[in-house]
Amino acid sequence: MSELIDDLHTIRDWLRWGASRFSEARLCFGHGCDNAHDEAAWLILHALHLPPDRLDPYLDARLTHHERLAVLEILQHRIARRLPAAYLAREAWQAGFRFYVDERVLIPRSYFADLLVEGFAPWVEDPDAIASALDLCTGSGCLAILMAHAFPNAQIDAADLSHDALEVAKRNVADYGLDARIRLVHGDLFAPLGKRKYELIISNPPYVTAQAMRDLPPEYRHEPAGALAAGEDGLDIVRRILAGAKAHLKPGGLLAVEVGHNRDIVEAAFPSLPLVWLDTGSGEGKIFLLRREDLE
Repeated sequence: MSELIDDLHTIRDWLRWGASRFSEARLCFGHGCDNAHDEAAWLILHALHLPPDRLDPYLDARLTHHERLAVLEILQHRIARRLPAAYLAREAWQAGFRFYVDERVLIPRSYFADLLVEGFAPWVEDPDAIASALDLCTGSGCLAILMAHAFPNAQIDAADLSHDALEVAKRNVADYGLDARIRLVHGDLFAPLGKRKYELIISNPPYVTAQAMRDLPPEYRHEPAGALAAGEDGLDIVRRILAGAKAHLKPGGLLAVEVGHNRDIVEAAFPSLPLVWLDTGSGEGKIFLLRREDLE
């Protein structure tokens, strides 16, 4: 190991070595990066306390012995533990926003991010007119925070069943100074919300099927199973959301639910619902939309 430390001098050297070792170990990506090179770059920059989007100016910078040890340690942890890079770095990025994450929450990677950056257009005609919105199954609170920025006049409720997840969300909400606009609510779906009604409800609930849970790569097994698993067909939570949403939507209100690759399953399970499938820059047909009046 001492020879390795002595042979690799620059960030460029360590980036090449890390990408090679990640590929050799057949790591699985998908928690912010989709390839070995980008993930190695992210972890190296994090270990060196450098901005995650400023690799090029530093590529040929020579590292001190202490810095080389820090880089080696984080790259080896990624390989040996198969721990997602976001957990190692204690951060995840969505739509240019940084969020604190740890093993108590799902790593943010929602298809909703693109829609919220665009103010949920064209489905929301005037983002300034949204006064109340709900993020159901909020996890780290990332979508609630994006909603607060997309709808500057809205009060946001962010609900989750997990006390641990809400502790992480509390930290993220505080980091963005949104304590006065985002209310964190503990409870099972709509149960703790009383008679509150909203103009927009979004949810990125658990939707992984039983078979997909059995097939998960090691990296995904570090995430809370309760934030992923949703029964045999992945729709246990979706069914309950559809059953309860109408009572919490204002007239003309919108419900949007992320279901990932389960579009065919959803359409087969709810053939009478006029589902509108939304396309985003990161995926097509991963989120369905309904108006209050569409719900039975």
